[in-house]
Amino acid sequence: MRTSKDEGRRRGVPLWRYLAALVLLPLIGVVVLTVAAAQARAAEVAGAERAEVAVRALALLDAARSGVEQEMIPALSLAIIDDPAAAAALGLPPFFLRAQEQAALDEATRARALTDAALERLAGDAVGGEAAARAAEDLGQLRRAYEAGRLDIEEVHLRFLAVSNDLMAAQSAAAAAATAEGVPGATLRAVRDVQTVAQLAQTAGRQMPLFLGSLLVDGQEQLIGSRTAWETSWMDYRDAQRRMGTLSGEPLREAWQEVRTSDVVADLDGLLTRGLAGEIRSLALPDLVTALFQSQERGTVLAGLVGTAVEQAQLLVQADRERAEDRLQAVLVMGAGLLAGSVLGAVLLGRSVTRALRLLAAQATEVSQGALVEVEADGPREVRTVSAALGSAVAGLRRIQDQAQAVARGDLDDALLDEPLPGPLGEVVHASVRAIVSSVRQREELQFALAHQATHDPLTELPNRAQAVTLVTSALHRGRRSGEMTGLLYIDLDGFKAVNDAHGHAAGDEVLRAVAARLRAAVRPGDVVCRLGGDEFVVLVEPVHAEHALLDLAERLIASISRPVPVGTTTATIGASIGVAVSRDGGTDADVLFAEADTAACRAKAHGRGRAEIFDEALRLQLAEQAELEAAIARGLAGGEMHLVYQPVVDVASDRLTGYEALVRWDRPGVGPVPPDRFVPVAERSGLIRDIDRLVLREATRQLAEWRAATPVIPGRPEPTVAVNISGRHLADRRIVADVAEALEASGLPARLLVLEVTETVLVDDPAAYDHLGELRGMGVGIAIDDFGTGYTSIGQLRSMPVDTLKIDRSFVASAEPAHLELVALMIRAAHTFGLTVVAEGVEEPAQLARLRAEACDRAQGYLLSRPLPAVEAGALLCREGAVTPAR
Repeated sequence: MRTSKDEGRRRGVPLWRYLAALVLLPLIGVVVLTVAAAQARAAEVAGAERAEVAVRALALLDAARSGVEQEMIPALSLAIIDDPAAAAALGLPPFFLRAQEQAALDEATRARALTDAALERLAGDAVGGEAAARAAEDLGQLRRAYEAGRLDIEEVHLRFLAVSNDLMAAQSAAAAAATAEGVPGATLRAVRDVQTVAQLAQTAGRQMPLFLGSLLVDGQEQLIGSRTAWETSWMDYRDAQRRMGTLSGEPLREAWQEVRTSDVVADLDGLLTRGLAGEIRSLALPDLVTALFQSQERGTVLAGLVGTAVEQAQLLVQADRERAEDRLQAVLVMGAGLLAGSVLGAVLLGRSVTRALRLLAAQATEVSQGALVEVEADGPREVRTVSAALGSAVAGLRRIQDQAQAVARGDLDDALLDEPLPGPLGEVVHASVRAIVSSVRQREELQFALAHQATHDPLTELPNRAQAVTLVTSALHRGRRSGEMTGLLYIDLDGFKAVNDAHGHAAGDEVLRAVAARLRAAVRPGDVVCRLGGDEFVVLVEPVHAEHALLDLAERLIASISRPVPVGTTTATIGASIGVAVSRDGGTDADVLFAEADTAACRAKAHGRGRAEIFDEALRLQLAEQAELEAAIARGLAGGEMHLVYQPVVDVASDRLTGYEALVRWDRPGVGPVPPDRFVPVAERSGLIRDIDRLVLREATRQLAEWRAATPVIPGRPEPTVAVNISGRHLADRRIVADVAEALEASGLPARLLVLEVTETVLVDDPAAYDHLGELRGMGVGIAIDDFGTGYTSIGQLRSMPVDTLKIDRSFVASAEPAHLELVALMIRAAHTFGLTVVAEGVEEPAQLARLRAEACDRAQGYLLSRPLPAVEAGALLCREGAVTPAR
């Protein structure tokens, strides 16, 4: 018997309510999409407005920067007039200087008014307000300082440049703000055009002070007066002119062509070009005044060009904002119309569907009460169609149920899983089933691939170092059980670095792959070829019947490797040095066998390369001696057996002491002095070199700090420096920066008086060492390239290296060959071009010193000037006021 509750459940909610809810969903979606589109367009409008504000700030910042650079010239004129030496260089009577001083004050007042007006308009601006306030404060302090005569020419110039640079940085930030709002490409290019023209205006504004300073001011150690600084500014200006060829706006390009071919720009560029060529040593007063006026006129013309670029950018940004506003309006209108149409359509559709569904309600109720039952229905065509579809869906669900049960059982090979399922749901389920099967199989393949990658070199597909150790260990265990010999060939390629340097690393990789293929082809099927890394390979041979068979194999490998390797359109030729080690009964350790083979390979290289050597008792004794020497070095470091000597570094022009190079010496108890070339390489291989470097750092900085405290300051004499050699292994260690900082902190020595000497090979081969040098140089420590010319560094690389000093190797200094003499002169000129100091090593003859002096070499060291001295004698040199007398 049915109850009222059953009756209510049977009747359910009226159909029109369901339809109303169903129709309401798309309406809500229409509203949500309309609101989202409107918000996106509103955000686009807001972004365009912010970009417009940023471009406006960009224009004002450039006006302020132009005013600062225009004010700099009269300010420098005032500083030159106040400087007796510079004023004397002009050769003008006092009354005329006073007139020029008043003219400079008037010009400064005019430029100051322009700058202040631009900064005032920027006050409170969200983009450039902070930079404007900072520039106004800095300018106020600067003006008061140079008006009071408290600044020299260099300080006036540098502080004006600082304000200009700050405003230029603010311009870049404003440009970034303008382009960060997703502006169109044309607007983005227009903003970049503004930056390009502004950069040209800035570099042009900085030329005249440096050019006139190089003629009027004697100060090679300063920016003003330095010809190098003036030449650098000229190169920046020419580079900025070349970048003007990338301007995107046709009107702006035409305006630039007019400016570029104008008389004032052509005349001024011609004057500066002649100055760069050394044709101008001084300027008469009329020419000087003309140059100043032309510089001001060129600055005004370029400022106008910047204004033109800004106007074009502002027009594009304004157009972007207007288009965004139009799109927002269109979205709102379209959304309102779509919403109204959706409501009307929903009402009509609801009424139509309601009638049909009422007829289908009874059949739907029957289906809803069953589980995967057959569905049959009569009535209108629409109802029969829906009923037939529902029946097909039930049949499909049965097949889905069967496949799901197969998956649940884990029977992934069941043929039922390959049968397609009807309908979209069937496609999704069938795709899921296939994905599960594929995922399981891929996981198995991935596990195999990961295991292979962990044990093999990705370049050559040979077993890597870790796998080589495992294979050798297993072979030694088998040899221990069987009593058979196990052989290991350690292959070190000869000339591989030259291939990388000449043809590039891609060619080096091709050579390594070719070597791997040749090694695999030359060994027996049971032997294993492994790559340890770099250009080092090993071949594991087991069993070994006779030692001479290993040497025969090594000779065949050398011959195979030495054949030319095709590299692109050319060929590369390398060689190999091979060390052979044998375990006769597996009674040795894998690491020991590797060390023995490596030692034999080192002897092969030392005996001329391209040969094979077998590890014998002599090498075993050498390894034992090396281990004993390593232990002695460790004891010597702990027992204070090592001390420093100091070789003076002398100014070539004046023969005055400029600093020292700290050198480590070891007096081994019971043995006596041990040459550095005997114990330093051993320390380098063992890692003890880092401890030696720390000792030298601590002692050298402490000693120089002690000398400074005890030596009276001599006016005009630069403070001496101390140079410390840092090994490549220590420089690549992440502790190097902390080691240097701790040594400086413990001694109290200023960082600028410490010079770290590194070989050029370290700079080229080790990226980590290169990064550490940048950090050390950022601390203020000087960096020198030691033994320059003996590695693979090109002179052109000096420009980008984080170094301050270039030390020419003694082999070039000592050579009298014309080619070497010209090379030394080229090194000195190139280093000076890049702003580096040059130190010549190993000066032992007066003729060598005379050649270095003729080539304007900065400093020198060697036995002619002084041998390395104990601390007491070296410190005594600081008390002398005269020059260091070369030995005769």
